[in-house]
Amino acid sequence: MLAILFIFVFVFLRALPVFRESGLGLFTTSGFDRQVVEAYNSEIPMFRFGLLGLIAGTLVTTMLAIITASFIGIGSAVAISEFAPRPVAYALTSLVRLLASIPSVIFGLIGVIIVVPLISDTFVTTELQFQYLDRFQITGRSLLASVMVLTFMLVPTVTALSADAISTVPKRFREAGFAMGMTHFRVILKIVLPTGRSGIIASIILAAGRGIGEAIAVAMVCGGVGIVPDLSLGIVSLLAPVLPLSAAIMLNSEGAGSVSVSAALFACASILLLIGMFLSITARLVNSYMRKKVGDEA
Repeated sequence: MLAILFIFVFVFLRALPVFRESGLGLFTTSGFDRQVVEAYNSEIPMFRFGLLGLIAGTLVTTMLAIITASFIGIGSAVAISEFAPRPVAYALTSLVRLLASIPSVIFGLIGVIIVVPLISDTFVTTELQFQYLDRFQITGRSLLASVMVLTFMLVPTVTALSADAISTVPKRFREAGFAMGMTHFRVILKIVLPTGRSGIIASIILAAGRGIGEAIAVAMVCGGVGIVPDLSLGIVSLLAPVLPLSAAIMLNSEGAGSVSVSAALFACASILLLIGMFLSITARLVNSYMRKKVGDEA
């Protein structure tokens, strides 16, 4: 507890000049990329920054990735726990846990070598690049690439934890459903998933926490431009570059020798700490509430 308290106090104290100087503008304005360059080259400390583009990029990237990862992960967990023979299920579970332990830089390398060229060859055209040249540069490094790479990283976490939650559902619950003439699919849909929903929801929230804090893999494919994603552009918005908070810290770490840039990076870290703490507390509350609700229904 003391170590955690020290981390929070240290990070927020280092970010305090930015919070004091920027005020609410820190959360309502953009331009972090330009401001970091100006602060690094300025002879006097500059502590006014705008993180709106970074916060929006973080939330949109993580939200899209966690939605995709949830569908794939929960479906995979059901297939492993309910349909796969025991030896196959054991092998698949071990494989999923192995995937969850792969270093994030490996996913980033795969994203650079495979995902980015795939997006560039499939969606990016010269006409499209010229059409949006005044707003952003369209390349394979984009929001879509970040979402795809992050999805691959989050699926093992959702799958492993959801499979554990499904395996804790008592066997007698399933037998009661079969005794009432329900099909296996209906038993899963109406009994297994609702009973294990506390663990499943907790797995999604914990995976979202990991996604928000991921830096290396996302930084390698995101494009590194801190603009607010405009989802009204449709597919084009997915081809625009983004810059999540964690990636911004990593990509600008070389400028941490500047007092102003260092304070800005600590401001990004402060927001990440708050989001991570919120997700952790939410996961515990949801898990506790769902378990209590299942106990009351039983």
